[in-house]
Amino acid sequence: MSKPTIELRATPHIHAPHDVVKIMRNVVFASLPMAAWSIWSYGLSALLLMLAVVASCLLTERLFNRHNNTLGDWSTSITGILLFLTLPPGFPAWMGMLAGFIAIGMGKVMFGGLGMNVFNPALIGRAFVQAAFPVAITTWIPAFFEGRFTRLIPSTLTPPFTIPPETAAWSQQVAVDAFTGATPLAVQKFDHVAAPALHLLTGTTAGSLGEGSALIILACGLYLALRRILDWRIPLAVMAGTWPSAELFHWIDPGVYPDGLFMLLSGGLMPGAWFMATDMVGSPVTPRGVVIYGLLIGIVTVVIRLFGGLTEGVMYAILLGNAATPPDR
Repeated sequence: MSKPTIELRATPHIHAPHDVVKIMRNVVFASLPMAAWSIWSYGLSALLLMLAVVASCLLTERLFNRHNNTLGDWSTSITGILLFLTLPPGFPAWMGMLAGFIAIGMGKVMFGGLGMNVFNPALIGRAFVQAAFPVAITTWIPAFFEGRFTRLIPSTLTPPFTIPPETAAWSQQVAVDAFTGATPLAVQKFDHVAAPALHLLTGTTAGSLGEGSALIILACGLYLALRRILDWRIPLAVMAGTWPSAELFHWIDPGVYPDGLFMLLSGGLMPGAWFMATDMVGSPVTPRGVVIYGLLIGIVTVVIRLFGGLTEGVMYAILLGNAATPPDR
């Protein structure tokens, strides 16, 4: 007669309507419209980069978990898609694959796997390539350039450890106006000219692949909030920290500092607030904790954008928020 098996589990013991697979699958579905918009905006190069990054994440996960197939929980897929959305459209595919390896290997596996990581894995991969390839990560391509579905951006298929071909001249040739050749944050920071809100809402400006239409990002985030997949208080707190901070500096010197609406709609603030700051592992769960966490991310983003050497600060602000989240939340 076999002995009964006693299974011990950590709290909580109350059955929840969503499990890990369902949560991650919904996040993947919600991120697909953003990925589709980036492919529509940048064509074949965006599609190839997405396939390379996601494949790298999946292969890395499988490499480190050969005896335990963890690919079915969708967490690796969402890491790959979110990482892809943080990269510029002309980013070399091999660099994207390296970013995927770092995201899973150092951002997830090294901490013990799903649920054990301190930092958002996609942002760990993005931070690595930010430091390793500063030129490639800040080379921007105008959206909706002619022939994007019949030719690749010159730097996409750059061989590993070689210098990417010069894309600046090519980018100037296909640029439509002053706002498409550089990111809105760069134009505002150095030329003190803010892109129209309509351009930011509809996604006609240059930037990372996930910095497209703010309307699409908001709709995807609201879908997750309505499904109770994410804590809606976090993105609202991020925006609540961003808006008044930006408005304060705009009131001090409107000729130099942009207003709060520009800060909310430009760069990676919207995808960061809705899809990365809300990562269940690295974010707090208490009502007071999520508010402090979101406000911290919003304020730090504004400070980095206005006074830092970089034009963007969302990534570092979220990683700082992850680090500041105590183990007991």
